[in-house]
Amino acid sequence: MKISHIEHLGIAVKSIEEALPYYENVLGFKCYNIETVEDQKVKTAFLKVGETKIELLEPTSPESTIAKFIENKGEGIHHIAYAVEDGIANALAEAESKEIRLIDKSPRKGAEGLSIAFLHPKSTRGVLTELCEH
Repeated sequence: MKISHIEHLGIAVKSIEEALPYYENVLGFKCYNIETVEDQKVKTAFLKVGETKIELLEPTSPESTIAKFIENKGEGIHHIAYAVEDGIANALAEAESKEIRLIDKSPRKGAEGLSIAFLHPKSTRGVLTELCEH
């Protein structure tokens, strides 16, 4: 698979409204986009650090994977997302051929209009890995 750069780092938070002052007032980042991804039961806020983005993830339902993550591990880094240049479907096929466990068998819609898919942390050295493409 051909990865061009880190697309974003996903950080689970209980409340975007409560988390933003730290990122904006202390670190000096600027939030440029907030949106809800209904099928993932998550509200996202994006901030930029150089060319890399930080994605704050707030659960919109107690059944969301982000709510379960926060319940089990607390707020903090949830995943790292990489931009792929050769297509997510190709990247998933290559990962699966190398015995990487897939969360998503095919791409799905994510925030900011990206196509996304996740690789399971049990086969990626404990790091939830997201593959993204525009």
